[in-house]
Amino acid sequence: MNQITMRQAVQADQEQLADLRALVLYDDLTRLERYDDVNVRERFRNTFDPVHTRIIEVEGSMVGCVALKPKAEVYLLEHFYIHPDYQGERIGTQVLKLLLEQDEVQGRQVTLNVLQGSPARRLYERFGFILDSEDEVDVFMSVQLQ
Repeated sequence: MNQITMRQAVQADQEQLADLRALVLYDDLTRLERYDDVNVRERFRNTFDPVHTRIIEVEGSMVGCVALKPKAEVYLLEHFYIHPDYQGERIGTQVLKLLLEQDEVQGRQVTLNVLQGSPARRLYERFGFILDSEDEVDVFMSVQLQ
């Protein structure tokens, strides 16, 4: 298993992360007939907040990112992307475990959305996320942490 580290994102990471999002979501968005090369990056730029975003690294190289944003009484988990070359190596499991064990999220609800048919849904279900609602594109899930 790869040893991961996480560092605080900075504004200068934005374009590289927007490109990562486009790469990671390409297959699912194409399958859903929703891929747009410009829009996929613009949606990231419009919601990127380096204060709440962590860069995931393996041996000093960026392999992904994740954001956990406080929203009133809940936390929003978003922008959780692992480069395809590193998917299936349990990096997502390690990252999600670290995030959900943080003191500040204990006793809180964490919400997210995942694309219909995405294999990432299985990861979230393993951590206790349950279906809240869904539409033709997105699945909205949450977990209440103890």
